Amino acid sequence: MATVPSEFSIGGEFTVNRLGFGAMRLTGERIIGRPTDEATACTVLQRAVELGVTFIDTADSYGPGVSERLIRKALTPYPDELIVATKGGLLRNRSGEWLPCGDPDYLRDAVLSSLDRLGVEKIDLYQLHRPDPEVPYADSITALAELQDDGVIGQLGVSNVTVEQLEEARSIADIATVQNRYNVASRDDERVLKACEDADIGFIPWAPIDAGTLEDPTVEQIAANHDATPYQIGLAWLLHHSPVILPIPGTSSVDHLEENVAAREIKLSDAEYDELTH
Repeated sequence: MATVPSEFSIGGEFTVNRLGFGAMRLTGERIIGRPTDEATACTVLQRAVELGVTFIDTADSYGPGVSERLIRKALTPYPDELIVATKGGLLRNRSGEWLPCGDPDYLRDAVLSSLDRLGVEKIDLYQLHRPDPEVPYADSITALAELQDDGVIGQLGVSNVTVEQLEEARSIADIATVQNRYNVASRDDERVLKACEDADIGFIPWAPIDAGTLEDPTVEQIAANHDATPYQIGLAWLLHHSPVILPIPGTSSVDHLEENVAAREIKLSDAEYDELTH
């Protein structure tokens, strides 16, 4: 059985525990507005840190602004070992749409707004949320690279990209992470993951345990073998699959959080891993 590393160094600067937390679900319905129980949302964040989570991922579009403000409320003063990543480049409206906006001036303003909401002078990891088809991708990346040079962004990441877009971004700036959709049942971005492995870039799978994708007899049998849930097996598979994968399962429930974090203790046998992979 191969050794599964428990940590990853983001950009050679921040060492984090590989199972993080995604803070999207700590908002209102359809990821719009405040949660119905703000106190519980803060408790979830605090419990995540207590359980050893050192990497929290959010975005300005979650709420919008709500998730970032909750993180500041729940976790400041931030523990020294905690890395908070956020994203910009998607607009929201009351219909719940996600609208790409990679305009350089908008991104500069978005970074300043996230700095204020998070209560920090520098964002540890800032990610362009999605390429904007109306804006040259290089222009969006260049704007963020300039903010990195100004010292308000630590590491720079991209999200929802192809291999070609990743290469274009890397020709402009050092890219520390990629965040794309990926899980045991949805692996369309295997080429992107391989590119990240080759360059030691962190790969952050969004929808790491996408609801409904793990209703499979093989997954259920392996879960039974470990007295675990299929979702825990899905997370364990991600941790086994590549040392650069940084899963960030999200939830608004303390019980579900604890269940997710416990997945890092599951050791899949080589045979189980092969069954899930093939």
